Amino acid sequence: MSTRFDDPFFSLQDGVAETRHVFMQGNHLPARFVPGFHIAELGFGTGLNLLIAWDAWTDLAMAGPLRFTSFEAYPMTQADMIRAHRSFPAFGGKRDLLAQAWSGAGGVIELPGLHAEVIEGDARITLPRWHDKADAWFLDGFSPAKNPEMWSSELMVEVGKHTHAHGTAATYTAAGFVRRGLGDAGFTVERVPGFGRKRHMTCARMPT
Repeated sequence: MSTRFDDPFFSLQDGVAETRHVFMQGNHLPARFVPGFHIAELGFGTGLNLLIAWDAWTDLAMAGPLRFTSFEAYPMTQADMIRAHRSFPAFGGKRDLLAQAWSGAGGVIELPGLHAEVIEGDARITLPRWHDKADAWFLDGFSPAKNPEMWSSELMVEVGKHTHAHGTAATYTAAGFVRRGLGDAGFTVERVPGFGRKRHMTCARMPT
């Protein structure tokens, strides 16, 4: 649980299954993986989403590393990450490799099959300055009710600007203003069944 936002970092029911349903299946992954594929994320949290995507990438023996960029305003300490990771499988040793490489601040992480960068700071400031685009977005900020800044229409427009044609985005929330923000950013938006007790979530696709 985040004491700052009074919200869980991942589903207390099954965080791994939640990530696979919402972010992997929501972005049609790993079926869309190709060499050089780039995932971007709002909200790094415990690093669980990165672990699952990285594990799926290496399971397919993809050429080159998975590119993964995450925007995080409040990185957790290494000790807190290790404690949170006790809830996760080892992912073939990747869990411990990530924890060992994690400094508790933003920066680049180079591990076998992975090139990751965590950009520290308010995404409303850091994302507009980012000179790259993603093939898939994991929109994983704390809930819109607890952390509305991460879901503003202005930030969703920046997500759209930083998405390749035919790129996708997925999030656990089905809040109407989030879906409208993604639509205004140029995405085609769909409400689909959510994970666990959540009836709905949101998937989005950028047309050509």
